Amino acid sequence: MSNETCILTNIDFTVLEFMRGRCRGTDDPLASIIKRKIESAIVVFHSDVPCDVATLNSRVTFSVNGGDRDTRVLSSNGMESPVGMSLPITTQRGLALLGLTIGHGFTIMNMNGVEERIRLEKILYQPSTSRRQKDAVKEVTTLPQRKPAFKLIRGSL
Repeated sequence: MSNETCILTNIDFTVLEFMRGRCRGTDDPLASIIKRKIESAIVVFHSDVPCDVATLNSRVTFSVNGGDRDTRVLSSNGMESPVGMSLPITTQRGLALLGLTIGHGFTIMNMNGVEERIRLEKILYQPSTSRRQKDAVKEVTTLPQRKPAFKLIRGSL
């Protein structure tokens, strides 16, 4: 996968399309990132997304320019969790991480005009993978209904 390719769920893609429609213009720092993400996206259903892809509400570990690692939850809104726990996709770094596969990175130009390389290190939790695992456990633990081999009737001759 090239550095510019990302895998987006159909839901994440719709969110980016909505964000693109709300961009304030070409000077919006998110506009170019959204454009790059949408143009290079491989879109899959949320039930089919690989477990090594960062999606909305995933808890990810990432690094910036090879520096210290940080762990956050990718969110659509920064007000969903306590301060420092989430990384909204309405920020450059959050948006850069959305759709990345573990080990891949995305280059952005920060607000100071300095180039940053955001690299996805780990995915600690991904909602789609968690849902699939729960469904698999339910299937395994559900016993099939069987008819009895014979029926005992009391009091008959």
